[in-house]
Amino acid sequence: MKLNEIRNRPGSTKKPKLLGRGIGSGLGKTSGRGVKGQKARTGVAIKGFEGGQMPLFRRLPKRGFTSIGRKKFVPMNIGRLQAAVDAGRIDAKAVITVEALVKAGIIRHAYNGMRLLADGELKAKLNIEAAHASKAALAAVEKAGGSVKVLVREESEHTKKQRAKTAAKKNKGSKPAAAAPAQA
Repeated sequence: MKLNEIRNRPGSTKKPKLLGRGIGSGLGKTSGRGVKGQKARTGVAIKGFEGGQMPLFRRLPKRGFTSIGRKKFVPMNIGRLQAAVDAGRIDAKAVITVEALVKAGIIRHAYNGMRLLADGELKAKLNIEAAHASKAALAAVEKAGGSVKVLVREESEHTKKQRAKTAAKKNKGSKPAAAAPAQA
């Protein structure tokens, strides 16, 4: 076999359709697009149009709400931490933070912190810093001789205002006790 004799396997390639090459080709003039109108033009996408009928996406009700200020936390089970310690990926004596887990390649992104969960079994004595921790996870870490430092989140200005409004409403609703008249 020589380089000039190399061919593709039969049927592995197809010749492209030649458009606009005369009426005899079957795909001449309008090139298979039909005649006139919006769809005959390039770059047209009529998504969701149902011929004047109310489209499906408008017939269905809207559900839910996504807050723009939401925070995303990485869920971390204590069993996964134990497996990482056993594999030698993290040092049990060092403080385990989200950044340390990213550096060790256990998680990909730090996001807004770690949420410590209690799935699995923990044998190593670990010192962990997490944004949140479940009660069962706290108990499991303390049972193994370790400690968990739950990092305090800073409240946003909006949350502070909402909390103040709620407190003001509660105080406004309760009237101070009237002084009893003096009896002689």
